[in-house]
Amino acid sequence: MSALVDRKHLLTSVEMAQFVASGAVRLDGVVPAALNDRAIDVFDAGIEHHPYGTDLDTAYPPGSFVRDLVDLPAVAGAIQSLVGPRPRIDHHAVHIRPPHGGTAQPMHGDAVIDTRYEGFDVQLMYYPREVTLAQGGTLSVPGTHLRRINESSIGRYQNLRGQTRLVCPAGTVVFLHHGIWHGGRRNDSDVARYMFKIRFNPTVRQVRLWNTDDIDSPEVMAALKQHTEWASNAETRLEYVNRARLWRSLTADPLFDIDYYLSREEMRPTTIAPGATDPRLGASGTGTGWGM
Repeated sequence: MSALVDRKHLLTSVEMAQFVASGAVRLDGVVPAALNDRAIDVFDAGIEHHPYGTDLDTAYPPGSFVRDLVDLPAVAGAIQSLVGPRPRIDHHAVHIRPPHGGTAQPMHGDAVIDTRYEGFDVQLMYYPREVTLAQGGTLSVPGTHLRRINESSIGRYQNLRGQTRLVCPAGTVVFLHHGIWHGGRRNDSDVARYMFKIRFNPTVRQVRLWNTDDIDSPEVMAALKQHTEWASNAETRLEYVNRARLWRSLTADPLFDIDYYLSREEMRPTTIAPGATDPRLGASGTGTGWGM
């Protein structure tokens, strides 16, 4: 991952806009069967853990299973588009739900309250085998990633309108914004469910890291304005503010907006109209005023 990925494998502007709106990028069946088969033995044996913030190249050297996974062109292209080259590994984990095993996790986000608007971490979730509905694939709520929460503070919510249950073919990789609301489900099938996740921390500014050839396409704005089922009209406008703020950061365009909502919120004029009285001064514009 120290080398830049060929531009043709990067995400497009439309795909990035969809990520900003939904909090996820999904790559169905991108991992070849041979690597999927190899994954099962690796995950059953366990993967060595590394300290938080370890460089990707250090954590996963060439020839290792995980390195082969993240070096796949489509996967490497998504990683570079979202967090840039040479990311750090926050942590990783193997989750195996045995047949008819486990309980449903409370809904949660994988972070304490995160005050960043100009950046984010990304979680890769890899499924080496097909995931059926009976296997209880990961539940997530698209568009919740910009609603800041503290880990499981939303755990009392059992179902939200628009939530999805992951059903996918073998070799699927999903990238999630670190703030998205989600939870693992119980496995009610006769087959074990495998999932491997990695959280990536960026080491560069997340500005125009993807293929920006279509940056001016009207499909970009359409993607940024996609509706979230759990949001009312008023809440959708708030999401427009959140999305516009993130898109400004990602594109380095300080004037970008969606339906003028963020521009209105930022109106804080600093000039004084000609002839107006400064309340810090006397009525004539002289004197100490306010006891100063």
